[in-house]
Amino acid sequence: MASSGTDSFLANRVDRAALPLAVGDLLVIVAFIYVGTIQHGTVSFPPTGASDALALLTVAAPFLVGWVVAAPLIGAYSAGAAESAKASVPLAIRSWIPAAAVGLVIRATPVVEGGVAITFAIVMFVVGSVSLGVWRYVAGQFV
Repeated sequence: MASSGTDSFLANRVDRAALPLAVGDLLVIVAFIYVGTIQHGTVSFPPTGASDALALLTVAAPFLVGWVVAAPLIGAYSAGAAESAKASVPLAIRSWIPAAAVGLVIRATPVVEGGVAITFAIVMFVVGSVSLGVWRYVAGQFV
């Protein structure tokens, strides 16, 4: 059976060797959002139950959706992404910018509570880029 254009596109954009990066990226995104929700009193530290988990998920989900859409398209997990920090860091940052934009657009809809203040948008772009960049740099030191 012939593969579709989508299959071949994703095959060129996602390399199995980058799976540890994908897991780390998702954990980093949730972690920096978690820190923000703690600072704003949305969740407690340590989390005290299902309500904290739901609150964190509500804030993180739009950005995780953005990441899952943008990262493969930009090439965050393409062949070579896991080979060095020099390759990995720029791919993560270039992926985060549209991922955060998607997350902010989702948050701006009436479907998601929270809205989008300009300061929140700036923090998401900057802190997300720095967090993913630092994680990818550290991960690149162990390749």
